[in-house]
Amino acid sequence: MIINFQNFEIENYAANNAFEQQVLDFVKVWLNNDKFISVKTSGSTGVPKIISVEKEKMRNSARMTCDFLNLKSGQSALLCLPVDYISGKMMIVRGIERNLILHVKSPELKALQEIKENINFCAMTPLQVENSIENLSRINKIIIGGAKVSEDLKNKIQEKLQLENTESEIYETYGMSETLSHIALRMIYPKNEDFFKAFDEIDISVDNRNCLRINAPTLNPEILQTNDIVEMVDEKRFKFIGRADFIINSGGIKISPEILEKKVKETLTSELVFVGLDDIVLGEKLVLVIEGEEDNEISGIISALEFPSKNHRPKNIYFLKSFPRTETGKILRKDIKVLIENLK
Repeated sequence: MIINFQNFEIENYAANNAFEQQVLDFVKVWLNNDKFISVKTSGSTGVPKIISVEKEKMRNSARMTCDFLNLKSGQSALLCLPVDYISGKMMIVRGIERNLILHVKSPELKALQEIKENINFCAMTPLQVENSIENLSRINKIIIGGAKVSEDLKNKIQEKLQLENTESEIYETYGMSETLSHIALRMIYPKNEDFFKAFDEIDISVDNRNCLRINAPTLNPEILQTNDIVEMVDEKRFKFIGRADFIINSGGIKISPEILEKKVKETLTSELVFVGLDDIVLGEKLVLVIEGEEDNEISGIISALEFPSKNHRPKNIYFLKSFPRTETGKILRKDIKVLIENLK
């Protein structure tokens, strides 16, 4: 299905499958006179819940993204995300607000497999991008959200698009359901920037833990205090360091697992996480969990790596065939910790 929001009359469209019907149902709800709409959160930081969101604030979010990416009326966009969540809903709202021509495709890992034409704009998850590397050059501007973009995926993107000498632009997003999708973007192609840049309408600061505080009155009336440790570059730009609630306190040393993971991924391409297991002596024992079959060679590589101190070296290495993830591909660290504790 292709929906032209330049000259849109809903009675001119009929769904061919359940996903297209979901899209049309959302458009009908969006165009009614209600001021609020229900949105389901992802559940990546807790139990999924339904929140009521003001449509005008979603319009504000859509305008910010379209302005940042310089999207114009009549350009094409691809919807390949579930419309149950804010990410998919916002793609439709952007299409409506900027009068885009929206190509609707059921959410699949190989989201670009059947796309023959060039598309101006698309939002995807890291897993979708991972499975669409061969066709990325068909999209002029891509935003990636829902989960962190791994170093390995960044390298794959850069290698493929440099080889094809494409003019595509790829961005990683920073945001949450409460900010109605993202409030900042970080370019990862053609430049590989290490900082996110907040939209002009967004004010950012940090608390005494160096955790990001977001003031986005056009999106949320409350100042949002996150648990994301950041390093401020200037008043609009920040580097993401890691989650404060992921910090592992081992023998009195506070360890950021995400910093360690980034270091190890310079050598290994496997997906991996550091977690802290309860320990009588250390409080928390640092262990490394690697996704995949048990591999002595990988264990040997880890043993040979240099770490900042002996406290930062994992006391044990575990392998899990596959990591538990949210629907968008975000790794569920707490679930991994439970699985490893049950293996002990």
